[in-house]
Amino acid sequence: MESSTDNIIKLAWSDKVSFEKIKRLHGINESEVIKIMRRNLKQKSFKIWRERVSGRTRKHEKKRFLSSKHF
Repeated sequence: MESSTDNIIKLAWSDKVSFEKIKRLHGINESEVIKIMRRNLKQKSFKIWRERVSGRTRKHEKKRFLSSKHF
């Protein structure tokens, strides 16, 4: 389980890995990823991570697809 948690944290930190991909790989949704990050990171590191991923289109496949369309 610990190696799984470590892998989830690594994937969550990556800008190129979406929450949907984490769900496919580990079966946990975005809110569960956030809970894991909150429990396993220092408070400051968690805050930095949340600021990075909040509003990022790359962390959501649907938003990434919509942002790549040119109207």
